[in-house]
Amino acid sequence: MHLKRLKIAAAFVAVMGAVLAAPAHAGKTLDGIKARGQLVCGVNTGLAGFAAANTAGKWSGLDVDVCRALAATVLSDAEKVKYVPLNAQQRFTALQSGEIDILPRNTTFTLTRDASLGLNVTVPNYYDGQGFMVTVKSKIKSAKQLKGQTVCVQSGTTTEKNLTDYSKANDLGIKPVVYEKLEAAENAYFTGRCVAYTTDASGLASTRNDKAKDPKEHVILPDLISKEPLGPMVRRGDDEWFAIVKWVMYGLLEAEEYGVTQANVDQMKSSADPVVQRLLGGGNEDTGKLLGLDKEWLARAVKAVGNYGESFERNVGPKSPLGLPRGMNNLWNKGGLMYAYPVR
Repeated sequence: MHLKRLKIAAAFVAVMGAVLAAPAHAGKTLDGIKARGQLVCGVNTGLAGFAAANTAGKWSGLDVDVCRALAATVLSDAEKVKYVPLNAQQRFTALQSGEIDILPRNTTFTLTRDASLGLNVTVPNYYDGQGFMVTVKSKIKSAKQLKGQTVCVQSGTTTEKNLTDYSKANDLGIKPVVYEKLEAAENAYFTGRCVAYTTDASGLASTRNDKAKDPKEHVILPDLISKEPLGPMVRRGDDEWFAIVKWVMYGLLEAEEYGVTQANVDQMKSSADPVVQRLLGGGNEDTGKLLGLDKEWLARAVKAVGNYGESFERNVGPKSPLGLPRGMNNLWNKGGLMYAYPVR
């Protein structure tokens, strides 16, 4: 009996080893992307630093880099992306219906969104919090001074709900002035319809830099009233595509941690570091087959957009027009929250 159990155990281990080593099937979403030769990406209608098109129609931003990295990974060309601008009300329906393949549109991960929309949250690409912007001449220094005041806010967002909760919890009697479109809410604030404008702090910085006649006339209050982990979402029911999106995100973070950059990615393929070999497909390492991809899947993503830190600095960091500090979005070993699961 003992010998029989050993044989059964050995057979089980052999079968499991074969399963784990087998290449993954691509999944229906990836099949569709390859068939059309294009990734369809849902993005903001225009939020500088995250997703905005210039006068020539070229898109850029932290969220746009997610699209570009994925296109480079699965289509070997970061330019093979169709950008679909979506407002807050349109975004989830567009993903649910299959109009888009992925939604990296500065969207907050919440229990309701994760559990009730038929969608999966993936990996945060920006940790944020909701704040307020007021004019310097208002002399308001704290959100608690907004008692009884009008605040412009976009509907269909966590921002609107957070504002109501904050007002009730602190007995402020804030009067929300609600607009369906982002641009309408921004314009209402700048034309004096509201005393304050509220959204994610990163969005406030983008709006102030991009829309204010004189950014120095507006101040973002230090108060943050919520947690806003922002990141891409995908449809449920396609585990293969879900895995690819997650691991491209983790891979860009781990590339930063191990010093793999847009400039040195080709040279780093010959690194003796086992982690770098797994990241870039060096030597005999091939993590790609487990995702239904080739061994250089992540190398192409890094070559297209750089590692996470490079994307952050270029789009929203201290040297960008937005000038946002790395803060919570620094790597875990530098005091931040960005922690990649091991690519192995």
